[in-house]
Amino acid sequence: MNRFALPLGLFALLAVVLAIGIKHSPDKGTIASPLIGKAAPEFSLPSLTDASRIVKSSDLRGRWYVFNVWGTWCGGCRLEHNVLLQMRHADVVPIIGLDWRDNDAEALSLLSQLGNPYELIAVDHDGREAIDWGVYGAPETFLVNDQGVVVYKYIGPLTQEAWEREFLPRLPAKQAEKS
Repeated sequence: MNRFALPLGLFALLAVVLAIGIKHSPDKGTIASPLIGKAAPEFSLPSLTDASRIVKSSDLRGRWYVFNVWGTWCGGCRLEHNVLLQMRHADVVPIIGLDWRDNDAEALSLLSQLGNPYELIAVDHDGREAIDWGVYGAPETFLVNDQGVVVYKYIGPLTQEAWEREFLPRLPAKQAEKS
């Protein structure tokens, strides 16, 4: 019995130390994106809302934007939809959508029912563009600066609190003041 006391005690001590470290970690629950601080992936994809248009990353240079990966099949995307509509109404920064692995007719139907928060929507039927962005699953939302550099990545349904706490402080002061 005594031969197990020391290893068991050391294991318990290690578990307590790790639990305290995890509890106090400022980054707990976040997955760092390798794109942070790097150029956003270049893309040229068909538009969901205008069949004659191509949505290109090069057209977005020179302005900040939010890049939101979504799909009609995604329950979390529906949860964040009202927040995206509020963001669009506030007109702080344009929201560019990436409709990921979706059916165009279903996506258009959803947007006509719930409202369209996006300035532009690119279609990624095969999922290759989402891979370039390092997307694990929808919804995921990126903040891209006017130089085309990814500033921040948010995983999961966007909330008003996350918008105010994580996105607005990263925007230039003149844009953030609009909210």
